[in-house]
Amino acid sequence: MLRRLKDWWRGPLAEVATAPTPQAGAVPYRLTRDGPVFLLVTSRRTGRWLFPKGGLMSGRTPWESAAQEALEEAGVEGVVSDQPLGTYLAKRIRGERIETIAVTLYLLEVTRQLDRWDEKAQRQRRWADLDTALDLLGDAALGELLRSAAAELAARPAPEPEAAPKPSPKSSPKSSQTAPSSAPGKGKKVRKAEAKGRRLKTGSKG
Repeated sequence: MLRRLKDWWRGPLAEVATAPTPQAGAVPYRLTRDGPVFLLVTSRRTGRWLFPKGGLMSGRTPWESAAQEALEEAGVEGVVSDQPLGTYLAKRIRGERIETIAVTLYLLEVTRQLDRWDEKAQRQRRWADLDTALDLLGDAALGELLRSAAAELAARPAPEPEAAPKPSPKSSPKSSQTAPSSAPGKGKKVRKAEAKGRRLKTGSKG
């Protein structure tokens, strides 16, 4: 509220007619049996719902920058696509002027959601299906990109429910026993026959 009063008090800001500043943003999602769901966060300045975004980071690709913004602003990690979903234009206030930014979005499949992250105290986050996300965003250009993302994800197979673990097979009593090297009693008969043969040989010498 104080920030909005300050903006009102200082009057209209000058819009700078320069080339848009490039930024990268992530569209965090998860696939469910009912379709994809998307993670949105609020802007720190206005409280509007949007996707995590920020300036390009030195030494990182645009999609890596997008994944880092998702971690810092929404507290999620995952697998980010290196193929851009599209770019939309937005305005931001820098000091006493308004700048245009060009945000290129990348899909990010969430594999881990943190309970604590850098900007937790400054933003809200919310999972939403396509229709709810479109209502929350309220931006026509961003909505079109989200529809494209949903169409792309809808073509992917839905995750299968986790199967119950199979019980370990129980070995039968016969299979668990060690096979005998010979039939019962056979060894005794062989030894008796050998002893009898030796006695016969000894007697023939006499």
